[in-house]
Amino acid sequence: MTQISRIKKGDISPDIEEVARKEQRTIEFIREGIITGKIVIPKNCNRTFSAEGVGKGLKTKVNANIGTSPDCNNVDNEMKKLETAIKYGAHSVMDLSIGGDLNGMRRKVLENSPIMVGTVPLYAVFAETVRDGGSIKDIDGDRLFGAIEQQAKEGVDFMTVHCGVNSETFSSHDPDKRAAGIVSRGGALTRRWMRETGKDNPLYTQFDRLLDIAYKYDVTISLGDGLRPGGMPDATDPLQLTELAALGRLVDRCRERDVQVMVEGPGHVPIQDIPFNMEIQKKVCKEAPFYVLGPLVIDCAPGYDHITAAIGGAVAAWHGADFLCYVTPAEHLTLPDEDDVREGVVASVIAAQAGDVAKGVPGAYDRNRLMTEYRKKLDWEKMYACSIDPELPRKRREESESSEKDYCTMCGSLCALKQ
Repeated sequence: MTQISRIKKGDISPDIEEVARKEQRTIEFIREGIITGKIVIPKNCNRTFSAEGVGKGLKTKVNANIGTSPDCNNVDNEMKKLETAIKYGAHSVMDLSIGGDLNGMRRKVLENSPIMVGTVPLYAVFAETVRDGGSIKDIDGDRLFGAIEQQAKEGVDFMTVHCGVNSETFSSHDPDKRAAGIVSRGGALTRRWMRETGKDNPLYTQFDRLLDIAYKYDVTISLGDGLRPGGMPDATDPLQLTELAALGRLVDRCRERDVQVMVEGPGHVPIQDIPFNMEIQKKVCKEAPFYVLGPLVIDCAPGYDHITAAIGGAVAAWHGADFLCYVTPAEHLTLPDEDDVREGVVASVIAAQAGDVAKGVPGAYDRNRLMTEYRKKLDWEKMYACSIDPELPRKRREESESSEKDYCTMCGSLCALKQ
């Protein structure tokens, strides 16, 4: 039974009460948001942790991706990244592992994560097939849905599924004509499978089977943007919008079955196009929560894409995005390390905070007002405590020559607040 079906039976769960408390909203506000599909609480019925709400009128949430690769599959390193993501403010983590012991990695994340956990089940199926020397053609719907059921039973809270990558979408638009083609791993793998088998995407053709599993475990479906733009020239192109239209129809089917659903969004979008992208998604998908990767506002800053994504994330959150997937300095370059995770999470938390202040989310302005008061008083300890990353300002000040004084080395005794 899902949060939606419980509400319809008149049951207000402790999770709804917890989300209302965290968000400084009434229980009725959260209940109404869930029943209309504008809010989701991604929490598998088999897991126990402090629930978070994602959606309209709530604080913008931040996700951090971790996971092994064929070349880097040290589970202990990924657990350190999990700890780092949690420490610096991530509300969820996605295990995107494609190397090593995939089942063991996922179970360890679930065991050690006090926050939401998401996966892309398709990754595990394809990675295991390739690792074991099998053929992509050997994968079928039974194997894919078997993996989805297994992960749901283990406790995964939300799953990305690339249902919009299907023959109907490709019938009118050719991704090979794009500047960047298909940059989504899930989207590219699905298209490859369709080409090699001559069949349509089972996640689309057997969508009701997916809904049966999601309902049983109250897994939130995250409709993946497998055809998102991977570069400025492809932003808001017909292929992206055609997929979005398909996802909008699937939102309706989720809601008809009382399954919680959110929708994933673009990738690389110039800053002036972000408001339209948020508006069109909310319209087409009937205000389902919007989960965006970035968006990255320029393409030419490798090594600094946590900044390009934070700029886009702030604008996106301001205009209606509900969930930001972090981007690290390692984006487009390599598997992130712990420092990359920290920088990526902090950048996205800053973007989320900026967006929340802009759209008037309860409590968002208050923290900034307090920081202003502490700065006026030169109350360094309270400034540290109020910071998104308390360790960095403390470290920088302790390393400076004014560490024992009540001013900083920028202005010294000519500090404006001391005149």
